[in-house]
Amino acid sequence: MFDKVDLSVSSYDTTWVAMVPSPNSYQDPCFPECLNWVLDNQLHDGCWGLSHHHPLLIKDTLSSTLACVLALKKWGVGEQLHKGLDFIVSNFHAATDENQQTPIGFNILFPSMLEYAKDCNLNLRIRQAELVTMLHKRDSELKRELSSNSEDCRTYLAYLSEGNGNLQKWEMVMKYQRKNGSLFNSPSTTTAALSHLPTTGCLNYLRSILKEYGNAVSTVYPLDIYARLCMVDSLERLGIDKYFKEEIRSVLDETYRYWLQEEEDIFLDSTTCVMAFRLLRLSSYKVSSELYKASQIIIHPNELALEKQKSWLTHLLKEQLSNGVMRADRSNILISQEVDDVLKFPLCANLDHCTRTLKTSYRSKNLGNEDFLNLAVEDFNLCQSIHQEELKQLERYIILLAPINDMVGCGEQIRQTKFARQKKHYCYFSAVAGLFPPELSEARITWAKNSMLAAVVDDFFDIGGSNDELVNLIQLLEKWEVNVALRNTIVGVGEKVYRWQACSVTNHVIEIWLDLVKSMFLEAEWVRNKSVPTMDEYMTNGYVSFALGPIVLPTLYFIGPKLSEDIVGSSEYSKLFKLMSTCGRLLNDIQGSEGHQARKAECCCVAYDRTNGATTEKDVIRELKVKSEDTRRELLKSVLQTKGSVIPGDCKDLSWKMIKVLHLFYMKNDGFSSQHEMDGAVRLVIQDPIILQ
Repeated sequence: MFDKVDLSVSSYDTTWVAMVPSPNSYQDPCFPECLNWVLDNQLHDGCWGLSHHHPLLIKDTLSSTLACVLALKKWGVGEQLHKGLDFIVSNFHAATDENQQTPIGFNILFPSMLEYAKDCNLNLRIRQAELVTMLHKRDSELKRELSSNSEDCRTYLAYLSEGNGNLQKWEMVMKYQRKNGSLFNSPSTTTAALSHLPTTGCLNYLRSILKEYGNAVSTVYPLDIYARLCMVDSLERLGIDKYFKEEIRSVLDETYRYWLQEEEDIFLDSTTCVMAFRLLRLSSYKVSSELYKASQIIIHPNELALEKQKSWLTHLLKEQLSNGVMRADRSNILISQEVDDVLKFPLCANLDHCTRTLKTSYRSKNLGNEDFLNLAVEDFNLCQSIHQEELKQLERYIILLAPINDMVGCGEQIRQTKFARQKKHYCYFSAVAGLFPPELSEARITWAKNSMLAAVVDDFFDIGGSNDELVNLIQLLEKWEVNVALRNTIVGVGEKVYRWQACSVTNHVIEIWLDLVKSMFLEAEWVRNKSVPTMDEYMTNGYVSFALGPIVLPTLYFIGPKLSEDIVGSSEYSKLFKLMSTCGRLLNDIQGSEGHQARKAECCCVAYDRTNGATTEKDVIRELKVKSEDTRRELLKSVLQTKGSVIPGDCKDLSWKMIKVLHLFYMKNDGFSSQHEMDGAVRLVIQDPIILQ
């Protein structure tokens, strides 16, 4: 599958190759085998194109059929011509149907072919008014494109050369010729150039495709780099990349070699370039800045080009959605939904398909592979069944958390809360989102237990305990005389880690919890005394009080690699934790607008105002978002850094996965504290199995 890229044959492009005259005699085709293919491959309803064509791809079929009819008329062969004309007439209404999927350049190419058919005295049986309307629309679009002096417009018109031959400046078009002799790797564009400006390069390119396919051509060739990258992207998105590590590494190594060689098939195709950039950078290959998803992989502060492109593309995509440019047919609904998802769920919130429209449609077993999809569904449902069993285990842990008032005798107030924020499903969902594979069961259970306990302790400091009770909790923890839930959690982690890593980490885990409760106490004092820290004081304490320490750090011991005392005590370890937690703290403060979170957010805003002189809360929030983005980039840079790194890659990856989870939870507001914000996501991941229709 990775070795060979499979592409369907294109009726449209094959027929344009069939129309190329022989250099020895303009009365004969240069590639008679392609003409024979056209004669042999008309479908039963009179059209040419993909078999079982989709009802929303009639424009594509009309374009291919008209091109084939023109080829038969040109060479004066075949009775199929009349049946093809019948299909065009009976389906002509689709040519102006805005709900149909429109191939690239259709509004220029199709009217131009109609005009050519008229010049050839083909009886199209189309009303003159309809033809005039289409030609006027084509001329308006051509005029608009020709009046523009942008490189994009020149490239677009060059790609559609077969549709504007009389207006085309062929010397200008030839500057787009690639090393393989083609123009844009497009057989139809290349044949147009060959017909008007014969070159050996164009001829050799077409011969090379026919050597590959025999008697027909695909709509784009070659497509190897793009197709293989799509496969890698699909495997990662489907969550089954763990089964193809060797193949993925081979593809990325090859792509990186091409990147360093500045291969045309990467750098002259924006879609391929963006995908290569994203996949290579997230796999720690050293690639420079070259599209929206790529712009989200900024890790260096001087990559302003990506920053500007991200801002511009975000604005453009939002404008396209709001203006209804992406129309309401099923295909475009899917595209619109994908765009909407990208805007709502950027890469950093996407918890781990490729759509491409050219002049005509094509199929590839490498893209949208059904075997991959079936494997992904089977793997997901298997993992989900394991997750559901683990969730039942957590029910027993909740019983230990129920007598929380015994921790220090915190009283009636916290008993009446019924642990509103003790959300088993949310805590476990965050664990599953970052640690999905079935073999990471201990890591998920550790994460979820500590997450639930941290939520309860957080509530205790925010709304449950008096000052004396808070001080008492800290003292009890220092003496190791704590509540059974906290003791059992810490001891349980220590015992399990000893079995995994053959080292004692109980004291380390106690220190993590002690740091947390002390930071929470200081935060509670600020709120109670209405004192305002500086921003540095607030963030120095706040990244610890965000409570990722007890959740993430003990979990690292269960990821797989050995973690020595030197690694745990390294500056890199501390830096990763601080960056991850700072980003989380900022996201929480930005979205914390209800209940006790509002008091924390207000404290953050006042601290920032005092330190930086911001005038309004809106200004503060904007600056905090910038700071959050800068922190996220710095974290990603640290995660991807390999030179001089002492922390195992799997452990570093968990920091980035945590950030993706946090972005998901804080997408609109505080999803963890919200009653129902995350219910849909939890249900889809943990409860509802996937059933293929």
